[in-house]
Amino acid sequence: MGKYQKLSIKNWAVEDRPRERLLSKGIQSLSNTDLVALLIGSGTKEISAVELARRILVKADNNLNMLGKFSVDDLLKQKGVGKAKAISIIAALELGRRRKLSKALERPKITSSKDVYDIIFPLISDLQHEEFWILLLNRSNKIIDKNKISQGGVAGTVIDVRIILRNAIEKLASSVILCHNHPSGNLEPSKADIGITRKLKDAAEVMDIKLLDHIIVADNSYFSFLDEGILC
Repeated sequence: MGKYQKLSIKNWAVEDRPRERLLSKGIQSLSNTDLVALLIGSGTKEISAVELARRILVKADNNLNMLGKFSVDDLLKQKGVGKAKAISIIAALELGRRRKLSKALERPKITSSKDVYDIIFPLISDLQHEEFWILLLNRSNKIIDKNKISQGGVAGTVIDVRIILRNAIEKLASSVILCHNHPSGNLEPSKADIGITRKLKDAAEVMDIKLLDHIIVADNSYFSFLDEGILC
């Protein structure tokens, strides 16, 4: 007879593997036992990871709050649970506890050009070269993401409208705000600035995405295309 092997998740039938079910059906398809089995990874020579997970949960009266009160030593009392498995379970439960204590991330809402300036100023105000950034917003004008699109020299940089739109589409953004700095300190938009703004506005409209504004930052001030009526 061959040597016994630990009953690893890899040896389960595909339809019984929690990893595969998570990927194909989503995290909600997994039971508490499945989730604990994923944390411990493998069972012992005698029992599978899922059976070991079931026994751990039985010790906690099948109550996650009770399980969360277990110490490493408490878990080590279960046959088949070593320090590594116990620590994995404790760490996961602690993350869950800390998540509950954390406040939900509130996305900043843009209501004016000053809001954009306050967000972008720390990123590009002191640079000695030009950088173009975009803010991606949802239908409520709350920021989904902010990305640097390009970086150039003192005199300027080149931006690609396709890259901007690809970012917006990937994030399902409803609108975009273009931002860049002028290391020279001159707030006035160049012909190139005006040209790329109009080009982006027209291209975005085809994709049902709105260009809300283009902000130029220089020293401690800014220029808003929207405020100055250039986007009309």
